[in-house]
Amino acid sequence: MSQFQRLLLVVTPDMCRTPAFERAAALARASGAPLHMALFTYVETLAAVGRFTSEGMRQAVDSYMAGHHEWLEEEASILRSQGLEVTCEVVWTRHPAEEIIAHVREMPVDLLIKDVRPEPAVMRAFVTPLDWQLLRRCPVPLHLVTDAHNPLPRKVVAAVDPFVHTDGASEFNDRIIRAAHDLALQCDAELHLLHACNAMGGQPFGSATLNLPWLGTLGAKMKSTAQEAFRLLADRHGVPEKQRHFLLGPPVPTLTDYACRHEVDVVVMGSSLRKSLEQEILGSTSEALLYRLPCSVLVVHPEGVGEPQGR
Repeated sequence: MSQFQRLLLVVTPDMCRTPAFERAAALARASGAPLHMALFTYVETLAAVGRFTSEGMRQAVDSYMAGHHEWLEEEASILRSQGLEVTCEVVWTRHPAEEIIAHVREMPVDLLIKDVRPEPAVMRAFVTPLDWQLLRRCPVPLHLVTDAHNPLPRKVVAAVDPFVHTDGASEFNDRIIRAAHDLALQCDAELHLLHACNAMGGQPFGSATLNLPWLGTLGAKMKSTAQEAFRLLADRHGVPEKQRHFLLGPPVPTLTDYACRHEVDVVVMGSSLRKSLEQEILGSTSEALLYRLPCSVLVVHPEGVGEPQGR
């Protein structure tokens, strides 16, 4: 049974097969779901021609778009010859995030697939990267692909935080695990459940570390409470004992290290539980992990994220 109804692949303008391309094709092949490949592009130098002659700009853009559409249609034809249902388009836009989200809502799709595109820190200080915009606003699970040496994932890890008491936290953890389960089931992959518990006895203070007895006691209680919450969550979803991983340490380095050592293909994680993603995401664990994990990620959002205003 297919876990996906329709897939949307954001194609890079480089006119080459990328890890996200290979992952999208593999998922479409495994699920039988229709795949729509969309290339969103805008070239400032071509647009600048319009400052001198609108006709010259139109011709330049038409020629550029035709070349990219020809390549994309050739790739779509290859996939169709393999029995896949594939459609494609090239979209000229200065605002790709808005166009992508509009496509997600209008088609509709239930999984958005895109290559991760790291941006230099200096650039991020002035321009919000497209990946981050989609992390904030995409209304469906967002699969950001860094590597597809296994076109279909073989090991999927759901990263949860059962110790959080924010409103909706329990439902959000369930949502993350269901998304991971659906992906693993579709790919016949192993599903693992992981929590990184940052319950440490010592706390940083400048360049030193405070090691106070009461901090150690508090940390032990936090660890015990988190372990029990993690066990209950894993039991509820029927995760086998050998596929449960309760680890000690800060989330970002702990999860990164685990993914490296255990050859994880995809980490499934939540974006945020806060209502204002616009304010929170720049400092979130999701953003920090995006450029550090050695594997791809599947980002799941709380219910209602990305819904049009006023709904």
